[in-house]
Amino acid sequence: MGVYKRGQTYWYKLLFQGQLIRESAKTNSKTVAREAERARRRDLELGVNRIGKRARTPLFAIAAKEWIEAKVGKSESTLRNYRQYVESLTSEFRDRLICDIDIADIRALQRKRLTQGLGHRSVNYEIVVLRQILKTFRLWHNLSEDVDWLREKHDVGKALLHEDEERLYAACAASRSPVLLPLFVLCLDAGLRASEAKTLRRRELNLEWRDGVVARGELVVAKSKTDAGTGRKIPLTRRACSVLTLWLSRLPQADPEAFVFPSHQIGFAGDARSPLVYAVDFKRPLSEWKSSWYSALRQAGLKCRWHDLRHTFITRLLENPNNSEETVRALAGHVSRKMMEHYSHIRQKAKEAAIAGLEEVDTTVEMTRGWAQNWAQSDGEGRVEGGKVLDFSGATRRIRTDDLLITNQLLYQLS
Repeated sequence: MGVYKRGQTYWYKLLFQGQLIRESAKTNSKTVAREAERARRRDLELGVNRIGKRARTPLFAIAAKEWIEAKVGKSESTLRNYRQYVESLTSEFRDRLICDIDIADIRALQRKRLTQGLGHRSVNYEIVVLRQILKTFRLWHNLSEDVDWLREKHDVGKALLHEDEERLYAACAASRSPVLLPLFVLCLDAGLRASEAKTLRRRELNLEWRDGVVARGELVVAKSKTDAGTGRKIPLTRRACSVLTLWLSRLPQADPEAFVFPSHQIGFAGDARSPLVYAVDFKRPLSEWKSSWYSALRQAGLKCRWHDLRHTFITRLLENPNNSEETVRALAGHVSRKMMEHYSHIRQKAKEAAIAGLEEVDTTVEMTRGWAQNWAQSDGEGRVEGGKVLDFSGATRRIRTDDLLITNQLLYQLS
């Protein structure tokens, strides 16, 4: 209806659907007030007709940043993986509009990652993160049918043979990183995941010291990947006690809250170039040991994953018939039979031994089974002997008598 001035500020009033609207334009410019009136009327018309404002399509870098900031409530490890793939995707599509990404770009990204030596699972994971970002802006639907996912290996890992274990043990013992051997032994003899070994603290070790060495002990997994794995107690092997004695003796200043494997640096001292641990931060866990592990694998001439140590631990438990599944779950932290079967890839020798055990039949059980079968095949008037039916009770089909002379005689003949 127009604009008018009240004091030093312009106001506007308009009639919309029979309602009079008066609002301040918050300006002393009449031209700006008229533009504010037109903008207000347009907003009302769009709202009543349910026409939303068209959002501007952002650059991929901005879209990826908004997506990762919206991921609240996720675990720190999940967020760390998301940030890793968002960083790699941003390096590829930083200055491009998110709506310009098409199937050709996705296929080119897959080929590039494979050329760089990444595994199929890693490539697929990166495409999954890209899919979630595009879904946020309703741009994935037109691409989903044309994406070719790479085939992944779903094997459960492998258990180390004893000779391979000896070679790896020797390679870890000869490593220039003194932390590699205790990590290797704990994950192999206690079935710890890498994340569980990293977060292990001194107060979670219950050790019995004798004459300066660890004689026996157990560890408590205070933080695990699963709820069932949290809080489990695992007795230590003699070998684990030995390597812990050597490792803990290097860090005498540690308090109960310190990490067992804290962040540190490795140097080499003296003519013998002996490894020296320094710059120890007991409040921070060791970040990784990939370089030392890969060097040990090359020296041993083997190919395996660090997680195969846990596979080996569980497989050896399951190969022992004296270990119940409840015991294995208590030590390994699994919660379902499906997970148990996932890890129980028993080697061929154990399978052959299980089948051979079926052929060892107890002679007493066999004799009892033979007596029952003969009795069942008789006509009920006696027992079968030499093709003749012996009658003791005079019954036509079955024995029913309280005469002890008859029953005793019958049991004697059947024994």
